[in-house]
Amino acid sequence: MASTSVSRMVPASPERTWQLIGGFGSLPDWLPYIPESTLRDGGRVRELKNPDGDVITERLVDFNEAERHYSYAIEQAPFPVTGYVSTIRVHPVAGQQDAAEVQWSGRFTPDGATDEEVVALFTDIYRNGLDALHDALG
Repeated sequence: MASTSVSRMVPASPERTWQLIGGFGSLPDWLPYIPESTLRDGGRVRELKNPDGDVITERLVDFNEAERHYSYAIEQAPFPVTGYVSTIRVHPVAGQQDAAEVQWSGRFTPDGATDEEVVALFTDIYRNGLDALHDALG
């Protein structure tokens, strides 16, 4: 099993940051790579489409409003992995009310690719996503 994690400071309070990213269907609000998200199964499954029309289906497996984090598993995606579970969480920054740290992490088993290739793929996705979040909040 492989894993990766990326953290980024953003220019908004933890509350404002979570308000933007905490909804399971909110990816299109801040992540340009995902222009469309449709919730199903009572909001526990999201069907995402990327700009190429590829479909990514993810299931919410953990959600904690008070601690500002959620985890999800990929059910279907064009990625060379199995057993993918990811968590996105918002942390307060001591002494900075208008800043937050956002951490996006995942663990997965490569399938048809090396650990290094898949770690690089998701590290780039997380990094680019958190850069887009920074811009959306800036």
